[in-house]
Amino acid sequence: MSFPAWLELIASGLITGGIYALVALGLNLQYGLMRILNIAHGEFLMVGAFLTWMVQTQFGLTPLLMIPVSFALLMVLGLAVHWLCFRRLTATSPNLDVFEARGLMVAFGLMFLVQNLISYTWGGDLRGYDYLTDPVAVPLPGGQAQFAANKLLVFALALAFAGALIALLRMTLLGKAVRALMQSPTGAQLVGIDTRRLHPLMFGIGLGLSGVAGCLLSMAYTISPSMGEPYTVTALIVITLGGFGSMGGALAGGLLLGVIEAIGMHFTNPSLKALLSYVVFIGVLLLRPEGLFARKTRKA
Repeated sequence: MSFPAWLELIASGLITGGIYALVALGLNLQYGLMRILNIAHGEFLMVGAFLTWMVQTQFGLTPLLMIPVSFALLMVLGLAVHWLCFRRLTATSPNLDVFEARGLMVAFGLMFLVQNLISYTWGGDLRGYDYLTDPVAVPLPGGQAQFAANKLLVFALALAFAGALIALLRMTLLGKAVRALMQSPTGAQLVGIDTRRLHPLMFGIGLGLSGVAGCLLSMAYTISPSMGEPYTVTALIVITLGGFGSMGGALAGGLLLGVIEAIGMHFTNPSLKALLSYVVFIGVLLLRPEGLFARKTRKA
């Protein structure tokens, strides 16, 4: 392979990995802070994708306008879901283990509920629309690489949102409170951090990011009512790569997984995409269960 071909292959993986990272960041925020393993996370991504498709095809509006709308709608929906479901589980669960188990069962119920509502509303067919599909030539030493304009835009926006969340958590007082709760929930509450307000807010932001990811996906790929579950599984793999609770690790893990899949599919078979991901997942769990980008803690 020539040098431009290699760069085109890696860049293709990074574009896919940017979406992976954005989805994983929202899920990692929910689990790392509240220990809610939201298996329905990908279904809310699907909601954002279908809302964007509907607005674009029926009203002819640019999907870029739906990015803030999808974030706001899914964030409000996240606040409602937390208030209706997980707030009560927090109050009634005797310990964290019971809460995690009950939360997982609730998330499974949400997954099937949202999936069936979308199928009932819009049917089970593949959907899509054309948006910025013209190729963009990028000059490189020894030749040039070509990428669809919509995929370059999707990658840039995914990185922008991921970077904004990481900056929020690292540079603001709200972010310090979130990181304190992730490191020591008991200690954070002892110094006055109000979990009753912070938990629903972060759960809502997590679902808002899934809505943004769905909006971006609809710009470049076809969508369907069954698209959510694979992205949830991929997000779990990315979180495992980066380390549970690590936002920077989720970003790096998403980009890395995208590149691994792109290179692996090129030299093997595109149908082996899921197999490649699971091999990476199992290998990391066995060899470095704390994540590739997480710092090892010293044992006393």
